[in-house]
Amino acid sequence: MGRPVRRSLGQAGEDAAARHLEAQGYRILARNFRRTFAELDIVAQKEGLLVFVEVKARSSARFGAPAEAVTLTKQRRLSKIALDYMMQAGLGECTARFDVLAVLLDSRGLVVGIEQIENAFDAVL
Repeated sequence: MGRPVRRSLGQAGEDAAARHLEAQGYRILARNFRRTFAELDIVAQKEGLLVFVEVKARSSARFGAPAEAVTLTKQRRLSKIALDYMMQAGLGECTARFDVLAVLLDSRGLVVGIEQIENAFDAVL
């Protein structure tokens, strides 16, 4: 799968994830918050809880479950950038968690399934 196809698959997955979160009552605070070492796909909030969401989009299960792609190294990067986001937003201490949102898309880019894994991992520093 070429780079442009992966990018459009990822974008379609992130768009579907944002719609899913909003339908569940989350307010989207940021999308694609970037630093040189990592990117937060979605930062959302619900009932005072800050949620950092890693979106994994797939067009098949051939390469394993999307959540399996969130390795310990990825968790460390996400933890570090989450702290950066909180500092930049002036949030100080607040309750937060890391979710993984797995999106399965068909060959046309239509959503076949969405699974939200709440508290997928603890912050790793």
